[in-house]
Amino acid sequence: MRPLTDFKRKMLEYMAELKRSGRLQVLTVNGRAEIVVQDAAAYQRLLEALDRGQAVAGIREGLADLERGDVADADVTVATARRALASSR
Repeated sequence: MRPLTDFKRKMLEYMAELKRSGRLQVLTVNGRAEIVVQDAAAYQRLLEALDRGQAVAGIREGLADLERGDVADADVTVATARRALASSR
């Protein structure tokens, strides 16, 4: 953690360090964490990792549903959705 005022004074140095390290930096105001800054490429990697994690969680949930037998026939589900869509028009 570093003070926000230090970041303001040395912004170019901080930006170079953020790019080099790929790590985030927590900035403080009056000793309390207030802001997190991160290089855009590192942030994009973080978002991609989050997307992958959410996809894996969804797959695990689906597999658990399947193991419990908590599933529906695809043809019945599609037919029900089509009827609902047709009646909403």
